[in-house]
Amino acid sequence: MAGTLYLCATPIGNLEDMTFRAVRMLGEVDLIAAEDTRNSIKLLNHFEIKTPMTSYHEYNKYDKGRVLVEKLLAGQDIALITDAGTPGISDPGEELVKMCYEAGVEVTSLPGACACVTALILSGLSTRRFAFEAFLPTDKKERQRVLDELKDETRTTIIYEAPHRLVKTLNLLYSQLGNRRLTVCRELTKRYETAFQTRLEDAISYYEANAPKGECVLVLEGRSHEEMKAEAQKEWEKLTVEEHMEYYEKQGVDRKEAMKKVAKDRGVTKRDIYQQLCV
Repeated sequence: MAGTLYLCATPIGNLEDMTFRAVRMLGEVDLIAAEDTRNSIKLLNHFEIKTPMTSYHEYNKYDKGRVLVEKLLAGQDIALITDAGTPGISDPGEELVKMCYEAGVEVTSLPGACACVTALILSGLSTRRFAFEAFLPTDKKERQRVLDELKDETRTTIIYEAPHRLVKTLNLLYSQLGNRRLTVCRELTKRYETAFQTRLEDAISYYEANAPKGECVLVLEGRSHEEMKAEAQKEWEKLTVEEHMEYYEKQGVDRKEAMKKVAKDRGVTKRDIYQQLCV
């Protein structure tokens, strides 16, 4: 019988966040695949786990992934861990999971710490709907594509950033998205954890004067529907009512329905549109 791939979450800072189940499973599997074995050995030593490790990271995820799948098919149980947090979230673990499903290998998850969710619930912003962007792309065109999408994103957005790039990223977000509210979360679960509720403009001023330390998670407020509606109305009001009507009638919309659409676009009643057209 084939083995099982266990996706084991590890602490993002505080070792007490390690679950009992994860400690037990890391000790029972045949092999641990770690993003950075030099970093993970500290965790294993702390919990006195003697299971052998192998490296599995961004630069060997395909070749090593095939090797790990072969071991799983041969009956070995393997645990996958990342440097910190939940494997598969903004790390190469997702590729190994795909390979396992394609090969018919069972996969299960041992939940635990996750930086994006920890920051979200700590942020004080809306948690009902959210989008996770991880690190913004390094490629300029791809990064701009993401930023263009975020301009009209109404969900709370979570972005990861390293401290030495924080000010640059804040400036980029401010220039593209305006002065949004955000919470800058740093050193999550650690002794000097902070959740700085602010706006992009103020965050830039603060971190230009106070160099940030530790990995950062930016939790960014989404655009309000009211703001987007008001902006759209301003664009429609650049047209005369007759031009606005013509816009819909050229699409084959009958005059009565066009009046309804124009009224909705401009935030007025159909009667208002009728009266303006009759003037």
